[in-house]
Amino acid sequence: MSAADLAVNQWLLDGLTAAYPHAPWTLLSEETAKEQLTPGQPLDAEWLWILDPLDGTKDFLQGTGEYAVHLALAHHGAPVLGVVLLPELEQLWFGLVAPAGSTELPGRAWCENRAGVQSPARLSPRRALRDLVLVASRNHRDQRLEQLLEALALGDTRSIGSVGGKVATILRGETDLYISLSGRSAPKDWDMAAPEAVLRAAGGAFSHADGSPLVYNDGDIRQAGCLIASHGPAHQDLCRRVAAAMAVIDPDFAL
Repeated sequence: MSAADLAVNQWLLDGLTAAYPHAPWTLLSEETAKEQLTPGQPLDAEWLWILDPLDGTKDFLQGTGEYAVHLALAHHGAPVLGVVLLPELEQLWFGLVAPAGSTELPGRAWCENRAGVQSPARLSPRRALRDLVLVASRNHRDQRLEQLLEALALGDTRSIGSVGGKVATILRGETDLYISLSGRSAPKDWDMAAPEAVLRAAGGAFSHADGSPLVYNDGDIRQAGCLIASHGPAHQDLCRRVAAAMAVIDPDFAL
C-alpha cells in the first residue's frame, strides 16, 4: 500500500458518496476491506461497488506506467458495470454487461480519451490456438504456468503489469488471452471484477478453466484457481485444453 493508493481510494469513496448520497449500494475497496469483511461471510449487499484504487502498485512505484484504477458494480455477485482507467495511456474503458438472457439490451464497451472521444473495443480476428497472443504477468509466474503455456503451444507472449492493463491489450486487439493460475496468493475480487465486466461487455469471455463463472462477494475475496480471460471465439477450446493440461501438470489443482 502506498500514499497514492490511499489518496485515490479516498477520492473515489468521497466522489461516489457525494454524487449518489442515497443510492442503495455498498462500497468495498481494497483499502477498506480489512475493516469491512469477515472471513467466510459475504457482505449484505444486493448492489456492491468493488474498487481497486491502484491495481499494480509495484509498477506505479517502479515507474513502469503499467498500473490501473478499477471500479466495478456487482449485482448479486456478478459484475454488471466496469470501469478501467489507464492513466499513463490516457485511456478510460467502460463496460456495460448485457443482462443474462437479454437480446434487446446487448452489452457495450468503449474507450474514452482525455478529450472525451469514444472508440469501440477492437478484439482481434485471430482464431487458431497457435496464432493466439498471450498477455502474462511479469511478477506472478511459477513453474506450473510455464508448463501450461508450453502445453498450449500458443503464439507470441507479452508481459505487462496490472490485470486492467492486461485486459486492455485484449480490448485493443493486441493480445487474445490472459491466464491467472494461483492458490493462496490469488488475485482478489477488486483485481478481476472491473476488467471482467469490460471484457465481457465487449464480447469477450472470462471464466474458470472448467467453464464456471467468477463469483464475487461470496465470503472469500480470493479469485483462486485457473482463470482464463479471452477475446471469446476460442474460449471453450482454451478451457478444455487448459483443464486437460492441468490434470497432468498438477492433478490436485482446483480449477
